[in-house]
Amino acid sequence: MGILNVTPDSFADGGQHDAADTAVARIAAVAAQGAAICDIGAESTRPGAAPVGPDEELRRLAPVFEAMRSGSIPVPISIDTRHAVTAAAALDAGAVLVNDVSAGSDPDMLPLVADRGAAICLMHMRGEPQTMQDDPRYDDVVGEVAAFLGSRLAAAVAVGVAEDAVLLDPGIGFGKSLDHNVALLRALPRLAAIGRPLVVGASRKGMIGQITGREVGDRLPGSLGAALAAVAGGASVVRVHDVAATVDALAVFQAIRTGGAQ
Repeated sequence: MGILNVTPDSFADGGQHDAADTAVARIAAVAAQGAAICDIGAESTRPGAAPVGPDEELRRLAPVFEAMRSGSIPVPISIDTRHAVTAAAALDAGAVLVNDVSAGSDPDMLPLVADRGAAICLMHMRGEPQTMQDDPRYDDVVGEVAAFLGSRLAAAVAVGVAEDAVLLDPGIGFGKSLDHNVALLRALPRLAAIGRPLVVGASRKGMIGQITGREVGDRLPGSLGAALAAVAGGASVVRVHDVAATVDALAVFQAIRTGGAQ
């Protein structure tokens, strides 16, 4: 899953793709580099970020939606939003997946996904982006995240979302310390046992910087290490900024693991 942020303030690439031409070029590049899907977001959910409402999301996304409706987008699109209004507009434009970091906190989100027959990724987040990294605490981070994801899966199915249309994300960096993030990545097989595909997004995040001492722009090697560890642990999707490098690393990893090139 390649990332496109049409935002001025995302931690890794804020302001780089918030014009129509650069956004569309980024989608084309993500596709050419081998991503299976491009995840487009118009609200930064980095630690400390202020919330963005659906009106501003829709304004930022309008050029991308126009390109999607024209048929010029060469890869399936996921919409990264907490707002059902934004998700509905994206699905109208042709998106196939809603990536909701709040796991359906908008009461209209899960019914919308059910009605449209779309897919959804439900993520665990402790608190809100603006405050989530203010001393996060858990008694049992793996158990609590697993219980939350299981409960949100049940809530989605209860309103008519097809179970096989649900993906789950442990929310690396969303209300977690370094130790919490590492514990969750080590416990991915336990989360995979819930029975739905896991999405893991560790690319360029703070945990990579804490482990390596690298700034955001120098975190590719560490991000590749996290992606490989995630897939080894059972992740089905890795959400990344550096698509080409990740595709190559995974190709080598899979060839070694399975005994031959794919």
